[in-house]
Amino acid sequence: MEPLLSWVQTTRIATAIGGSTLLTGFLSAIHLLGLTLLVGGALVASLRMIGLILTDRPLNDVTPGPVRGMSAGLVISVGTGLLLFAPRAPAAAGNSFFQVKMLLLGAAVAFHFAVYRGVSRHVDAKPSRIKLAGGLGLMLWFGVAVAGCAFILFE
Repeated sequence: MEPLLSWVQTTRIATAIGGSTLLTGFLSAIHLLGLTLLVGGALVASLRMIGLILTDRPLNDVTPGPVRGMSAGLVISVGTGLLLFAPRAPAAAGNSFFQVKMLLLGAAVAFHFAVYRGVSRHVDAKPSRIKLAGGLGLMLWFGVAVAGCAFILFE
């Protein structure tokens, strides 16, 4: 794996990003915008699923927009995250906070597509299942965000 990561770090795009504070800052800002869409959507949809906000509105009226926002935020964050990863691939891959972030990201994406989206769309789903999916989804996405912050702080 180390040879692949070292090669990624030496690619043209990685060296261009790594050599430009402006480009790194721009990509970081876009990455955070994607994360904001992702976690903001998770917050709204999950809190509705849990039954803490907008309880006077049907689940199907509230969750589709935030869930679409989560998908857009995920695409933006993954795309910019790969670009930000490239200039420091070996060091990032060896960082335990980064590894935790990637494990949580994989779990959150799998849960989102396998469970969360389906439960948020089904009006006839059991209330306990809706609450559980909302709570677990929210915890996973916030875990990704916290692990990402820890990675940046302790890199």
